[in-house]
Amino acid sequence: MGRFVVPRSKAGVDLRGTDAPFPGRAFPRLAWIAGIGSLLLLASLSAVAWRHYFSPPPPEPLVVPADLVPLQSTLGRKLLAESDAQADYPELAANFVTQSRRSYCGVASSVIVFNALHDPRPRLDQSSYFDGPVGLTSFDVSLTGMSLHQLSDGLRAHGVRAEPVYAGDTDAASFRTRAARNLRTDGDFLLVNYQRAVLGQMESGHISPVAAFHAGTDRLLVMDVASYRYPPVWVPVDKLWDAMRSPLNAKTRRTRGFVEVGGISREVATASADGGQGVAVHD
Repeated sequence: MGRFVVPRSKAGVDLRGTDAPFPGRAFPRLAWIAGIGSLLLLASLSAVAWRHYFSPPPPEPLVVPADLVPLQSTLGRKLLAESDAQADYPELAANFVTQSRRSYCGVASSVIVFNALHDPRPRLDQSSYFDGPVGLTSFDVSLTGMSLHQLSDGLRAHGVRAEPVYAGDTDAASFRTRAARNLRTDGDFLLVNYQRAVLGQMESGHISPVAAFHAGTDRLLVMDVASYRYPPVWVPVDKLWDAMRSPLNAKTRRTRGFVEVGGISREVATASADGGQGVAVHD
């Protein structure tokens, strides 16, 4: 049977009955403290991430670039009054909602145009949007946003006619013609998917409805659903076109584009999750 060894200090002092720790006893305690600290840090980071992705964004007003004209400015109101292609503006303004999460620009835009079509079915909100067979979950969209194809698929899943058009498959003149025609008629709408940085705004992909066209200045009125950052603005068509032609990311040549939204369809399509080019849009 082994002999009990009396713990002693380096100076040979008997450590029994003192508060001095036995050799090695401090290391488990330090490891325990480090583990608790790591858990607290992880919990704190998780809370920050949760607030960022899943909570309503706080007001963060940003400066409007000089070549974009805010709707509520004197010039902005003048352009709207002069426009002969603003048939969609009253319904979009009446049904406008701000996106409720940072990556919900596609959801908010879809809700606006669905409700503006006056479907006899119950109105949509940004929660009930996911009750349909849209092929996406709120968790998915909160983290990665929505691609152009997913945007049109989601509208079709709610019984709305939607035609996605990639900017790389057409040209600026054709887009201008289609946009003006759409905005001169009731019962159809136009959603654009663009890179904000090309407009001089903060860098991010984005989706919003277009409400009017002013032929004299060749501008489109974009009703920005991230209204906690930017107001509705008149954007030069060529600049918006360049923003739609922007690739989704550095790994693909697939561009952004627009969706023409028609009336209510009698058939409800079932959307499938679209892997697409791997990148959707965020505000």
